[in-house]
Amino acid sequence: MPIAAIIVASGESRRMGFDKLTADLNGKPVLYHAVAAFCHCASIDEIYLVCPDERFECLTELQPLKKIHQVQGGRDRQHSVLNGLNALSSETTLVAVHDGARPMIDIATIEKCIQAARQYGAATVARRVTETLKRADAEGFARSGVDRANLWFMETPQCFRVNLLKRGYKNVNERGAIVTDEVSVVETLGVSSYLVESGKPNIKITVSSDLKLASLLMADPQ
Repeated sequence: MPIAAIIVASGESRRMGFDKLTADLNGKPVLYHAVAAFCHCASIDEIYLVCPDERFECLTELQPLKKIHQVQGGRDRQHSVLNGLNALSSETTLVAVHDGARPMIDIATIEKCIQAARQYGAATVARRVTETLKRADAEGFARSGVDRANLWFMETPQCFRVNLLKRGYKNVNERGAIVTDEVSVVETLGVSSYLVESGKPNIKITVSSDLKLASLLMADPQ
């Protein structure tokens, strides 16, 4: 029962002013770190990388480790993931969808998410909300607190039975809905995803300071 990873790396990185996915992070491009984790994950059989040519070319060293297929991106994230889904082998039973801008994902966490998806059909890596939350008014003043109990930040990978995720995307497209992650896709079918708590930093590179933070965290083995 083959298991595949779809790594989404087709965005334009407009907020950074440069290509964050090919930016240097401790001697390698950001995207390289993300893909390498899946290349070294025993449960992953194939990788489908949704990205333009220039990003795919920075992964030459990883090609001997695992079969990496290049897939062209869509007009937005959800269509890029759908392109990846449509490219999967018909024998693929489970798929892990990961954001290429999360270079700090570790193999153990990927494995935990895959095992949870095997058991429950849908699972995602996530982080508990620990900060104080406030609801603001229209003028920007904090007016009331928000109970953070049972609140989680969604991360990736998000892992699913392939037939479930395909049904979810079919439903989303028929509704003309816009979604930002795959947990939201299967929720349209009434399916809940099991939360796998991330035990290590799994930050998303969004602004320049994130590169500095990721570099410091990677340099610290603890």
